This record gives sequence, structure tokens and C-alpha cells, in this order.
Amino acid sequence: MGHSKSLLRRMFEYKYFYILVAPLLAYYIVFEYVPLYGLMLAFKEFNFSKGIWGSEWVGLANFREIFYLNDFWIAFRNTVIIAFGRLLFEFPVPIVVAILLNEVRTARLKKFYQVVYTFPHFLSWVIISGILINFLGTFGVLNQLLDIFGFQKVNLLVDPSSFRALIFSSSLWRDMGWGTIIYLAAIAGINPSLYEAASIDGANRLQRMWHITWPGLKSTVAILFILNVGAMMSSGGGGFDQIFNLYNPAVYEKADILDTYIYRRTFSVGESFGTSTAVGLFKSIINFVLLYTANKAAKRLGQEGLF
Repeated sequence: MGHSKSLLRRMFEYKYFYILVAPLLAYYIVFEYVPLYGLMLAFKEFNFSKGIWGSEWVGLANFREIFYLNDFWIAFRNTVIIAFGRLLFEFPVPIVVAILLNEVRTARLKKFYQVVYTFPHFLSWVIISGILINFLGTFGVLNQLLDIFGFQKVNLLVDPSSFRALIFSSSLWRDMGWGTIIYLAAIAGINPSLYEAASIDGANRLQRMWHITWPGLKSTVAILFILNVGAMMSSGGGGFDQIFNLYNPAVYEKADILDTYIYRRTFSVGESFGTSTAVGLFKSIINFVLLYTANKAAKRLGQEGLF
């Protein structure tokens, strides 16, 4: 009884901190934990009249069904390829840009670069996809210029061989600056006296970047890498909005990922909610395994990890 009173007293003492965190807590409860109730659909044959709880249990039948679908494995393959492509081509770029921006000595020029690189992040994929369609589409600016100069028209938006490159390049252009800000914040926490001491000892810029800046960034890089690996199966490593607004039936074979597959199967094709939920649960389980593995690997390499 005394312990509970002491706990309530401490909570009242820090009541403003609890008020501050309450909206975030409410968000996660409403949008992250309450929807977990719907995961039962993965093991049921959903009936609208009976609702989720009253629908018939079918065990693993929904999982067996999706594993026999060729479209599912195409989406699974595309998700893995696009996710690894994002890690390979997109993840390192903000790190390099942040290190290079840190070497810009003119404060005004440095801020200018930050604004230029960060601004695209605040454009929605609806706007960006509209720009790309108007520029790269069949009747877009690019094809009009090619037609004027007598060259053959191309449509990158319906070309499966170039669509993934379009995904990576547009995503990199939009989000590179946002990632750079995170790494610049980490660099700002490095003691400036380390750079001064290194300069006195005769270290050049490249040596200071390698022996001071990079070690100061490694922990932040490790945490963001773990988070990126843990989200690999979600929208191909991030990007449902991007792919959904850019892709079309002509490039499904190269661009359809698990999240867009779930959307089409549920709302366009009108298939069972049970099989769609089964795909989502399967994806989440793989994400958890990847997150746990990446965290373990980071710890073995000397980083703190997430847990």
C-alpha cells in the first residue's frame, strides 16, 4: 500500500512530463496496439454479418492459400530486391553528404545546401509522382523534346527494366536531405577540440573525417541501419506511397511489393480479408526476425544496439 502511494506521489510530482507524453502514448495505443485485434483475421474466414470475433476459424488455411499464389511470390521477390537496393544505394548517401557538409566552412553556404537537400522531403509522393508523370510520361516534357529533335520516344514509367532505377533515384532525391540532418546532428555532438588537436598534429581533412567524424557517427549509423533492416519487408524498406503513385500494371512484375499487393488484393480485387491479413502478418514476422538479427549483429560488432 505504501509503495503504491509513493508511486502515485512521484507520478503527481512529474505530472507535466506525463501530460507531455500522453498524446504520443494515446497515438500508439489507438493506431498501433488496438489494431492488433484484427490479426485474428489471418486465421479466420471473415464474414461481414458475424464480424471478426464471430467468423469461422480456419487455422493456417489462409497462409497455405497465399503460399500457392504466384503473384504473392512475385511481390515477395520484388520487396526483397527493392529493400536491399535501398540499403545498398540509398542508405549510405546521407552519411557521405553529412560528412561532406560538415567540411563546408562558410555557414551561409552550408545552410543553403541543407535547405536545398531537405526541401524535397516535404513534398508528398502525390506531388512528386505528378511531376514525374508530366515529365517522363508518354506525352511528357522529355518525350516532347525527343520528338522535336527527331529521337524515338521513351516512357520510363511503363518500362520494367528502368522502373526500379526510377524508384531508387526519386526516393534518394526526396529523402537524402532528411537523413543528412540526422547525421549532422550527431556530428554536432563531437567535441570540436578533437578536430583542433588533430589539426595541430598535422592531420589533413581526410584523416580528420576518417579518425574523428566517422567514429563519432558510427553509433547513429548502427541504430538507423537496424531500423532500416527491421523495416525491409514494409513497403520494400519504406515507400508504399511512392510505388503506389508511380507503378501501373505494365511494371507489376518488377514493382509490385507486398504492401501494394495487399492493397490491391483487398480493395481492388476484392479477395478475402483473411488472406490479406495473413500476408501482412507473414511480413511482420519476417521484419521482427530481421530486426532481431540486425540488432544482434550490431552488438557483436561493438555497437550498443536497440535492445
